[in-house]
Amino acid sequence: MNTQELSATVQALVAKNRGILAADESTSTITKRFNSIKLESTDENRRVYRELLFTTPGASEYISGVILFDETLRQKTKDGTSFPAYLAQHGMLPGIKVDTGAKALAGFPGETITEGLDGLRERLAEYYKLGAKFAKWRAVIDIGSGIPSAYAVEANAAALARYAALCQEAGIAPIVEPEVLMDGGHTIERCEEVTTAVLGTVFEHLSAARVYLEGIVLKPNMVVSGKKCAQKAAPDRVAEATLRTLKRCVPSAVPGIAFLSGGQSPTEATLHLSLMNAAGPLPWALTFSYGRALQENALSAWGGKPAAFGKGQQALFARAKLNGLASIGAYKTSMESPAP
Repeated sequence: MNTQELSATVQALVAKNRGILAADESTSTITKRFNSIKLESTDENRRVYRELLFTTPGASEYISGVILFDETLRQKTKDGTSFPAYLAQHGMLPGIKVDTGAKALAGFPGETITEGLDGLRERLAEYYKLGAKFAKWRAVIDIGSGIPSAYAVEANAAALARYAALCQEAGIAPIVEPEVLMDGGHTIERCEEVTTAVLGTVFEHLSAARVYLEGIVLKPNMVVSGKKCAQKAAPDRVAEATLRTLKRCVPSAVPGIAFLSGGQSPTEATLHLSLMNAAGPLPWALTFSYGRALQENALSAWGGKPAAFGKGQQALFARAKLNGLASIGAYKTSMESPAP
């Protein structure tokens, strides 16, 4: 394990004023997104859309790294430059999603286990040769009646730790993503309770697996009310509960935390991040690793139309800039452009 290389990668990912673009949608997920703009999900359309994102002028000012899907890691710009090479040349680290998805956990209805450990060592070696500097693995924890079970939390934490150790062995910095979903009707208090238990278990397993904490990025959910909860917590309560949970659970050895948006609107995700960073000195960098919350406006502005390629890039840059400001606590909702 080259700890200096790992630390350098992580420090670059969580650098001040910058965050991570998650562009690692599976083919089925990006097909759903394309359906929203009535665009067929062909290899070429997916390639063009990813090129729109990655070649956005000025993107590297606010985007430190990009998480790619296996297909995307192997694709090229229209002039023949591989996406990983293009990103590296323009100051953005290329990364790769390596899990194979959350599958039903046998014997535990309503719960899942993330798969993809089989053959991971060999895949990581290939990805490293293709230019990947970091990787991502997402564990999914749902909140519902009688769940999550302690077993599901333990199983997913153990898989995250094994993944992280394999990444570091390969010279690839792991993003550790334990996501507590916001899909249910639970209160913010219940989300805080579950998130605290999940993060505590994850760091127990990371320690047991001898994972080098200075060489990881944590990608957690924010502590929010469930989407179906009758009482939605105010932004300041989200920031307060999330910071309280992180301070209890995340060692100061971890250089940075890059939040997932988890179904929040782009504005909500940006505001919550900014409020946390405005709260004062923290033991780790707090930034973003957003997918839909960064891409939504860009996808809509582009609409699959060649003539609107530039409009899509402008929308991505605008959203990235706002999140860059949020990563230093300087974002205000008044900065949002009025809806057209």
